Amino acid sequence: MAKHKHVSETPATLWLKQHKVAFAAYSYDYADHGGAAEAARQLNVNLHIIAKTLVMEDEAAKPLLVLMHGDREVSTKNLARQLGVKKIQACQPETAQRHSGYLVGGTSPFATRKHMPVYIEASLLDHPTIYLNGGRRGYMISLASEVLVDMLQATAVHAALDKTA
Repeated sequence: MAKHKHVSETPATLWLKQHKVAFAAYSYDYADHGGAAEAARQLNVNLHIIAKTLVMEDEAAKPLLVLMHGDREVSTKNLARQLGVKKIQACQPETAQRHSGYLVGGTSPFATRKHMPVYIEASLLDHPTIYLNGGRRGYMISLASEVLVDMLQATAVHAALDKTA
């Protein structure tokens, strides 16, 4: 897989450089509603090792980030049970943007506008390298999966639903 054209810095890549985190950057042609599947297709990467960054909230509207395999859905019921809350749901796009500082489709877990707890599907950590959004639509980064735990204090959870089931 070749790296594509240069993309200017984002808050996420600046944060990673400031914290001396090694990563590789890739650009692709963003497609509305293409999501992780379109990024995987264009970058020729297995969709299972792409982590979607989802901005969600509990019943008290407290925001949180969930990192999930590109080919899986979040079981909000399982996640709520693990977090000890009544309900978890996806934020509306404008609310997600207000919390994260990123446009939906370009959300990175790094350098978010508001500090939010980060939860990662545990099985993503089984992969030494994962891909996730670099802070702009059409821009992915790859890095060591343990960075998410070490640098973001991400908590491993079991909340995946298989979309193909």
